[in-house]
Amino acid sequence: MAKRDPEELSPEEAWRKAKEICFDLLAARPRTKEELRQALRRKGFDDELRETLLGKLDNAKLIDDAAFAEQWVRSRHAYQGLARSALVAELKRKGVDGEVATLAAGEIDRESEEQRARELVRKRLRSMTRLDEQTATRRLLGTLARKGYSQGLAYTVVREELKQAGAETTLLDDLTTEN
Repeated sequence: MAKRDPEELSPEEAWRKAKEICFDLLAARPRTKEELRQALRRKGFDDELRETLLGKLDNAKLIDDAAFAEQWVRSRHAYQGLARSALVAELKRKGVDGEVATLAAGEIDRESEEQRARELVRKRLRSMTRLDEQTATRRLLGTLARKGYSQGLAYTVVREELKQAGAETTLLDDLTTEN
């Protein structure tokens, strides 16, 4: 059967098709309301149908941006090593309200964020044995910056982990005492 444009479908068929699209997307992984809205928009469904369907899915608790944000934060922090600021930015890009995103990312306390940063640095250090100290430091700081860690935390963690690994680093001493 050839795919038909939603405008060619009867209202009942369009509703059924839009609902099927949403259920298929939700079966693959949890989605934000905005992600579903964008998917329906790309498929050509009109605003009224989209918003009515999303409202019903929301009322039925099939989409919940706050629950999505909490799950996203736990997963991305644990498996990707992302810091709170990077997680908030990702959630906002996915259409999660800024306040909801900040609240979800707030579940990660400073200690667990620092511990995850240390794990990332230790893992990366294993592949840097042949690099000079300055290059290793720059790359480690860059890694943490890309993951959203603050400069102060990154400097502290990198300095301490380099010393722990036996480096005689003084490169970051002046910088970390100013933070």
